[in-house]
Amino acid sequence: MPSVVALIPARSGSERVREKNIRPLAGHPLLAYAIAAARQAEIFDRVLCSTDSGKIAEVAQRYGADVPFLRPSELATATSPDIEWIKHALDQLDAHYDLFAIVRATNPFRGPDVLRRGLEQLLATPEADSIRAVELVKQHPGKMWMLEGRTMRPLLEQAHLDVAWHAGQYQALPEVYVQNSALEVAWTRVVSQTGTREGKVVAPYLTDGYEGFNIDDEEDWDRARRLLDAGDVSLPDVTLPR
Repeated sequence: MPSVVALIPARSGSERVREKNIRPLAGHPLLAYAIAAARQAEIFDRVLCSTDSGKIAEVAQRYGADVPFLRPSELATATSPDIEWIKHALDQLDAHYDLFAIVRATNPFRGPDVLRRGLEQLLATPEADSIRAVELVKQHPGKMWMLEGRTMRPLLEQAHLDVAWHAGQYQALPEVYVQNSALEVAWTRVVSQTGTREGKVVAPYLTDGYEGFNIDDEEDWDRARRLLDAGDVSLPDVTLPR
């Protein structure tokens, strides 16, 4: 079985939801649910949190994640590409891992089974460099427009079609999927070989229901609480390691 490290990114300085990663949801900090899902999946040789904050590091360690180093502040800005902190984390580790998984704290309704199935699917797809969670779009790009001064044009070129997508029915449109942040798993070799986190061949992992629900802003936070109150979703069980 290939070795796998779970990487949980949790930078400080969230602008849209203050201290989002350690803000309590249903009694525990948001970060705790990502750590719990990764630990309960029982597929990772190590569960590591990458953060620039000593405060977040303390919370992560309390809930069972390793934090052997802090991320440099220049790799933890609102515009820092993921590949930068991933390279930093992999370079700092004292062991080599065949694969890494990005388990983001902002997807609280993703349980351990999602992580297990994702890894199994990548291992069963040898032609893929990585796997990424996606879901069917609700707003189709075929009906999106770009503004150009006082006029607009379709986002996607459609002149070759007998009936433009923006002029047709939704049922006639090709299925299009959008990525969500529930899960990414990749072979570590792709980082050094391609300078990317996903490589050249990406396989889809189809999420179901609220598995791909991501908390980006206060509206998402309020919706997450409403879903929990209504019993429409569940969170990974969190227990503090002894």
